[in-house]
Amino acid sequence: MKKAIDLFINPNFATEHAQNPITQQVNEFYFKQGADFFRDCTIDGLLAEMDSAGVEHGVLTIDPEKPSKRVLEFSREHPDRFSLCAYVDVDHLMDAVWAVEDLVKNENVTMARVMPSHVGKAPTHPNYYPLYAKCLELDLPLSLFTGIPGPRLDAEVQNPIYIDRVCLDFPNLRLIMTHGADPWWGTAIRLMIKYPNLYMMTSAWMPKYLPDELIHFINTRGKDKVMWASDHPVLDMTKCLQGTQDIESKLRPEVLENYLYENAKRVVLAKRNPVRSNKEN
Repeated sequence: MKKAIDLFINPNFATEHAQNPITQQVNEFYFKQGADFFRDCTIDGLLAEMDSAGVEHGVLTIDPEKPSKRVLEFSREHPDRFSLCAYVDVDHLMDAVWAVEDLVKNENVTMARVMPSHVGKAPTHPNYYPLYAKCLELDLPLSLFTGIPGPRLDAEVQNPIYIDRVCLDFPNLRLIMTHGADPWWGTAIRLMIKYPNLYMMTSAWMPKYLPDELIHFINTRGKDKVMWASDHPVLDMTKCLQGTQDIESKLRPEVLENYLYENAKRVVLAKRNPVRSNKEN
């Protein structure tokens, strides 16, 4: 059985999105699953799915300004199996930044995330910069959605070219392009070659649909750069992980292990080394 780390799990998907017109639109247009599309995860149920699939650790999305007590229980009861990803609204400025800081201080947080199309602002907008500075200070990886979004939201703000400026301004910040980068795969790959701390996760993509240019990159200069993730339960983790069989023959064995497990362990789950802690010592 393959060993994997899933960097994108939505444990409260039904609670948070069942009444959201945008998410309903995505279901109607893309998934066509009706009410079955919306479901929450339970601790025991998710652990069983992870054990069956071979997923060692799952990173759970949570709102840092209004953290769900139910989601907090996952990582509190099973810190070896679950950690948290703070989903940030940069329009809330310092309130959002302080909420991330508090969550990191008190809970098992391994990542933060922003969806530019949701806020309608490119990653170069000033509203992002307090979060960049805080994530750098906390040594917390930051995931940014890239590529044309499924919902009918502004796509241009998720063009990965905007990340070029961010990497120049924050060269030590670990940034992860999230949900691939369609149709700007070439731009994303060139940026990952250019910047040592820029990565990608292929969440929300069945592996068989990943473009050949990305597969070539994973096999060569990008062997330490790209990470698997599902977007469970939107894209079922078991089906997504089983789907790696479709690209397994194209990847060298050690590269597949990096893609599924080792890169996430090193980039996201490694012990943080906060900047201020170094100065205080």
